Amino acid sequence: MKKTLLILSTVLTSFVYGQDCAKLFISEYVEGEENNKALEIYNPTNAAIDLSEYIIIRFSNGGDVALTTYSVQLTGMIPAYGTHVGVIDKRNPAGVGQELPVWQPLQDIADAFYSPDYAVSSSFYFNGNDAIALAKGNINDPSNAVVYDIVGKIGEDPGVSWTTGAPSYTPTDGGAYVTKDMSLIRKETVLKGVTTPIITVFNALAEYDSIVAPFKDGTGTIIGDWSTLGVHACNCAAAGINEVQAKNVSIFPNPTSQSFTINNIENIVSIDIVNALGQNVFKFENNSKTFVKIDLSSNNGIYFVKMLDNSGKIITKKVIVK
Repeated sequence: MKKTLLILSTVLTSFVYGQDCAKLFISEYVEGEENNKALEIYNPTNAAIDLSEYIIIRFSNGGDVALTTYSVQLTGMIPAYGTHVGVIDKRNPAGVGQELPVWQPLQDIADAFYSPDYAVSSSFYFNGNDAIALAKGNINDPSNAVVYDIVGKIGEDPGVSWTTGAPSYTPTDGGAYVTKDMSLIRKETVLKGVTTPIITVFNALAEYDSIVAPFKDGTGTIIGDWSTLGVHACNCAAAGINEVQAKNVSIFPNPTSQSFTINNIENIVSIDIVNALGQNVFKFENNSKTFVKIDLSSNNGIYFVKMLDNSGKIITKKVIVK
């Protein structure tokens, strides 16, 4: 049954209000070359959650109606403070056109594959100008699902992509693409999803960091990787697993224009620093040190500091070099 966006938003927002660290939300969005499409969902709570009660809805090219054929039911369990990586189900190595296979490194990261048949579900066929919603409900009645998070602006077709250009954040006002051939990574300070459809503009950089998705160069070599998928740094976890280490480890100064120091690493076994293309630019094996100083002053950009602690857990922090 079709319902207008007005009805959709009126019904859904009456159920979900802004409780921090209480509901699933989308922690990473991947729109890459060919069929490299993925969504990472984060569980900010201290209990595992059954994903079979949730759906992903795509609003294509400015669409504002939740349709069954644009929805897909999720599967599996997502652990406390854990992630679920869903990837479009294109795995035939002989596939061509719309059936081109997802590149193997992204396939290897997937927790589940979705939407193998476009005619049945086109949920994971987003291409930079489609709004995406995570909702609790059933694909047989997506208009009455309860929205937990939205990427993009439902009802708006930005053209090729939403951008960094104000005031509209569409190509009309220039700016760099942020949702086409890019990955959006939720900032660790974001503790909940967007549950009310945006009525003004979608400024992706307010809640996300936008980095270049992996691509192939002229020789067919994949540049970059998807190492940011499968783990999400979020302040919600400070009240849960790995609390002491996550709180104690600090990076200063951040942002920085020169070197920076990672302090209180006595419980850290190893440190990897990954750039915006997913390339590892620094590795440090700890041997009883309490801090390490790193100089990336000649390489401006966003970096992800991935630290393995002595309990086998990973702490991820972000550092900005200006």
